[in-house]
Amino acid sequence: MTIITDPLFYLLAIPAVVSLGLSKGGFAGVGQMATPLVALAMPPLEAAAVMLPIMIVQDVNAVWVYRKEWNGRLLAYLIPGAVLGVALAGWLAAYVSDAAVRVFIGAFTIAFVLYYWFGARFIVPRARTPGVAGGLFWGALSGFTSTICQAGGPPYQVYAMSMGLPKMVFVSTTAIFFAAMNLMKLVPYVALGQFSIAGLGTSLILLPLALAMNQVGFWLVRTIPQALFYKIIMVVLLLISVALLHSGVLGLWQS
Repeated sequence: MTIITDPLFYLLAIPAVVSLGLSKGGFAGVGQMATPLVALAMPPLEAAAVMLPIMIVQDVNAVWVYRKEWNGRLLAYLIPGAVLGVALAGWLAAYVSDAAVRVFIGAFTIAFVLYYWFGARFIVPRARTPGVAGGLFWGALSGFTSTICQAGGPPYQVYAMSMGLPKMVFVSTTAIFFAAMNLMKLVPYVALGQFSIAGLGTSLILLPLALAMNQVGFWLVRTIPQALFYKIIMVVLLLISVALLHSGVLGLWQS
């Protein structure tokens, strides 16, 4: 089997795969650190292509585990938006700066987290009904940024978390949305020639670790209370967003 042999790649890929496993287990957002980590050892789109087969197998596992509780109306608006976002990203991938997308998503999500912590106290929390325009917009933004730089989590979470969903409904809806979107991304990645025999072989080698961490994520999500769960997600979102902003600014500075 042909695989990647660079030791630096595996030093970065192992924690990346652990984060993906926890993310697909229900800790939405944790996995966003995966591609930026691996991208330190190879071009970002190539790194994303190595991670994508692992993510798709994990998606199947997560959708099966969380198949009973999900919000169909939310998905009905988000998924068509994601189709538009993935298609646009595939078309513009050769022209759009990965660094600029990271700066935008990082800055926006930091603002969202700060609002959630400090601004939300001035309004009465309540469950909301998903809207067509909002679902299409945030789904498209998630699809676009996920395809360009694997940063689709914050746009999705900004919208989905504002709905006030119960914990398990949020987790289940998230699993189905990203499973659908990752399948969509196969088309532009194949068209851009990002898959390789060595990359796919490496994905296969890393898959058992990813699936093992899936099980850890499933257990943690069902064990941790809902209020603490959302606090953890917000802390993770902030850390990831700071990392995205930092890497994006460095990329723009060096370009």
